[in-house]
Amino acid sequence: MKRKLVLIDALNLIRRIYAVDEQQAHRSEQQTIVSCKSRVSHATKKLLAITEATHAIAVFDGQKSWRYHFYPNYKHSRKPMPELLCANLESVARGFVEHGVTAYMPQQDEADDIIATLASKASKANVESTIISTDKGFYPLLSEHISIYDYFKRHWLTNNCILERFGVTKDKLADFWALAGDKTNDVPGVAGIGKKTAAQLVANYNELADAIEDSDCKPSTKEKLVTGMDDYIISKQLVTLRTDIHLGFNLKQLRLCANGVV
Repeated sequence: MKRKLVLIDALNLIRRIYAVDEQQAHRSEQQTIVSCKSRVSHATKKLLAITEATHAIAVFDGQKSWRYHFYPNYKHSRKPMPELLCANLESVARGFVEHGVTAYMPQQDEADDIIATLASKASKANVESTIISTDKGFYPLLSEHISIYDYFKRHWLTNNCILERFGVTKDKLADFWALAGDKTNDVPGVAGIGKKTAAQLVANYNELADAIEDSDCKPSTKEKLVTGMDDYIISKQLVTLRTDIHLGFNLKQLRLCANGVV
């Protein structure tokens, strides 16, 4: 049987489901959590069927990954997880586990890096994987063996989707975000460089040094690049997902059967 791995960005899924549940003012806190767990379970069942998964894992975020130490303002404007959800996260995670999906809660690493590592390892072993997330940070991973699915929009990501949305190809996304910044994650980018200019720069030059040395590049743009080079370097590291996280488990252990919260 052909192996198919599903990688669920757990909090990306749960928080969107919870955001709807918590708006139901007539429910008690316990009812809100029960509803959220039930809907996570329903989503998991549908996702396993859609992807025909043989292996699966739901990956949570650990506390304060390397990015927070490297750049203290990383995601600083994001709202914290609601206290009720935070206190009942393991209960909600049972929505994955009851379908045989491992719920992985690391100490520090971000789910994005763990998922990228797993997808990369699976790809090298010619195993197809599907990432379940709305997070654009996964887009550069799209490839022959790695698919990306948005559960809420019921949408499979394509290279054309990336080009239409950002104006650049997937292999240029990290440079694009490093230049234009990413407000969602408080990634600074280069001051004064907007999305349009960033797209033009990554389309026309392989390296920023080429733009700075090009006599046809606007002097004002060159000045921004020179002045903002440190922020560009910092930003590129922030938006580039790691694929070398030590996991402590292998693909065999993610087979859909008797798994649990690890």
